[in-house]
Amino acid sequence: MQQVDAVIRQSLSSQVPLINQISEYIIHSGGKRLRPILVLMAADLAGHVTQSHHQLAAIVEFIHTATLLHDDVVDASELRRGKSTANHVYGNPASVLVGDFLYSRAFQMMVGIGNMRVMEILADATNTISEGEVLQLINARNINVTEQAYLQVIHFKTAKLFEAATRLGAVQCQVSTEKEQALATYGMHLGTAFQLVDDVLDLTGDSAQIGKSLGNDLIEGKVTLPMLYAIQQAPAPQADIVKHALLQGQVDQLEAVLEVLRTVKAFDYVKQVAQQQATAACAALSVYEDGPAKKALIDLAQFSVNRQH
Repeated sequence: MQQVDAVIRQSLSSQVPLINQISEYIIHSGGKRLRPILVLMAADLAGHVTQSHHQLAAIVEFIHTATLLHDDVVDASELRRGKSTANHVYGNPASVLVGDFLYSRAFQMMVGIGNMRVMEILADATNTISEGEVLQLINARNINVTEQAYLQVIHFKTAKLFEAATRLGAVQCQVSTEKEQALATYGMHLGTAFQLVDDVLDLTGDSAQIGKSLGNDLIEGKVTLPMLYAIQQAPAPQADIVKHALLQGQVDQLEAVLEVLRTVKAFDYVKQVAQQQATAACAALSVYEDGPAKKALIDLAQFSVNRQH
């Protein structure tokens, strides 16, 4: 990861000072770096980590960071990772444009790797992520959204980049199609589990630990799985509390909403679905021999479900 960070610092340089300033601010604001780590972990399992994997890990982080910059503008967010968001500090226009810079720099770096398969995977991933963002926008405050439709948003918006990260680690090691697909499947299920737990932590986490205010999804009208489950399972009067809070973006109703969610055991249900995803992720790795690299990926899948931040 030190090698990846060196690539990130080198690749961020621009002749425009504001681009450097905002890029540094967002890239070094304390994220988990989980997606670039996945590129390296997948490579470790599929063969060995090379300099091109460091480049790919940096590319994946740039794409992720660009989506965060754009997300925060769309959601009018003011806090991420315990710090003011870039749009809150520098304004929406600068954040959108620097997000565009990070996307285009990522594609410059892809061309530098010179592998058409890599470009195909990342072009497909960025396009799918954009579709997921639009789907989420369409579903905002839609209290009739189905669980299947919600999971589709997760697969597009979050899991696709996890899938791309693990697939890239395998592709650059030139493994068989079966082994490449196994790591891609692992990434997709891991990303889904990760987002489902994020949905729980948005409502129940420690705001200092998760680095943002609780109830953001409620304010933004995102009908996440805990709230969707409560709407479907709670008696009508209690379900109406959740519906009205979502429709009005009423964070002052957070405690009342939480009471309903706890009563119907919505968080237990979502954790159960997340655990199923983590189990499917681990099962996908059966084509690989046991060893430290495989164990690390299995441990990560379990951590994704049990984490508190």
